[in-house]
Amino acid sequence: MTRPVAAIDCGTNTIKLLVTGPAGELVREMRMVRLGEGVDHTGLLSDAALERTFSAIDEYAELLHEHAVPPSRVRFCATSASRDARNAEVFRAGVRARLGVEPEVVSGAEEAGLAYGGAVRHLRDAPRYPVLVIDVGGGSTELVLGDASGPTAAHSMDIGSVRLHERHLRSDPPTTAEVAAVLDDVDRALDACPVDPAAAASVVGVAGTVTTIAAGVLGLASYDRSAIDQSVLATADVMALVDRLVAMTVAERLALPWMHPGRADVIGAGALILGRVLERSGGSRLVVSESDILDGIAWSLLA
Repeated sequence: MTRPVAAIDCGTNTIKLLVTGPAGELVREMRMVRLGEGVDHTGLLSDAALERTFSAIDEYAELLHEHAVPPSRVRFCATSASRDARNAEVFRAGVRARLGVEPEVVSGAEEAGLAYGGAVRHLRDAPRYPVLVIDVGGGSTELVLGDASGPTAAHSMDIGSVRLHERHLRSDPPTTAEVAAVLDDVDRALDACPVDPAAAASVVGVAGTVTTIAAGVLGLASYDRSAIDQSVLATADVMALVDRLVAMTVAERLALPWMHPGRADVIGAGALILGRVLERSGGSRLVVSESDILDGIAWSLLA
């Protein structure tokens, strides 16, 4: 019998674990650790952020032990914050000490490819190709264009919900000038991006910013993964919620039944990124997938 494998995706805002085996998914966990807090300004992973992240990894180590997943069948991928931080070796050493696994600080291109595989392979209905996969993260945003055989173009932009929130959105709610500064950064990144959203015949969105916005568009009473997964949203409805979220205070966002507390402060910046990409795509709808880079990492172990 094939032993289970484990994928860990450690991003700027979250750290996620997926354990899967021959019988299917065994564990799927997420912790909001904000590893990348302050990295855009200081270039360093803070002691507090490292402590939060190591605490979550300790919990994951117990789950790996419980499901008898050896280090040889674990893949730990770290993304934007770990690429940017000058003291990333402290983080890598902490992972090795806790899991016996060498963390991979994946490139933006590899991150994009994993996100595409996780999103598109999972879809019940094949999208119209070329398909654009949007992954709005805390520190970076990946745009991947591809067909049925895989990605044909991919790019990772240094714009994310945490990064742009910390850089510009200091008021609560943000001022018109602050919102304009975020959009200016997004537009500059998209202008320089070799992946043109307008080239897509369909658009698939993944990761927490997108799925949280999907919960809001669907009007859910609480965050419901099964209801969100594979949902098809009208672009106009997404854009209307983007405008609404950006205008809210953090307290108002926290009162939304589908909002995770760890996203309430930064969702405005993430929403602005998503909205700008959708505008440039010209598409009338957005398909939402709950499978993302984490699933792509797991499938890479099973290939």
